[in-house]
Amino acid sequence: MKTITIEGQLRTGHGKQATRQLRSEGNVPGVIYGGAKELSFSAPATAFKTLVYTPDFQLADVKLNGSSYKCILKDLQFDKVTDQLIHVDFMELVEDKKIIATIPIKFTGSPAGVKAGGKLITKIKALKVKTYPKYLKENIKVDLTNLELNGNVRVEDVKVDNYEVLNSPRIPIASIVLTRELKQEESTTAAPAAAGAAKPAAAATAAAAPAKPAAAKK
Repeated sequence: MKTITIEGQLRTGHGKQATRQLRSEGNVPGVIYGGAKELSFSAPATAFKTLVYTPDFQLADVKLNGSSYKCILKDLQFDKVTDQLIHVDFMELVEDKKIIATIPIKFTGSPAGVKAGGKLITKIKALKVKTYPKYLKENIKVDLTNLELNGNVRVEDVKVDNYEVLNSPRIPIASIVLTRELKQEESTTAAPAAAGAAKPAAAATAAAAPAKPAAAKK
């Protein structure tokens, strides 16, 4: 798995004034928690770009004052006006301690429903899982080969060894829906069939109706 190295420094000053000073110098304050102790640090904003501005799941090797901490990104804060990164939270990976992580989904295979003219709709891009650090990986593969028209793949259908999936099991991940062309074809096919079925029904009704008595001659 890809690991991004971030070199920073432990923070010695705290409070709003110290934080503003850090940001004015192009640095971003952050916190590392989950390990033996919580650490406050700062690093240049440019060091976070390849970790923050990507949909990929990556590890971070945060180097502070001669020590290294293997982490995953847990939270980000951006300025509401400038949209600049202003704070990061990391969780330190501890070998025998389970963590919760959000892993992207990678869809594989050509769905049968798409080959039949349907359209693939993906509804979830990542799954929240609980696992040990050694089992973390870049993505969770979901095979869509057997997904038919009007079919769904739900969270409960995804089985990954050593992962406890925390999303609600009945939530759809991907679906194959009818395209407008298919709906029109179905409507066109159904209309003559319905008309054809109506004619025999009308004939049967007429045959079943009692004959009217002939008018008596005067």
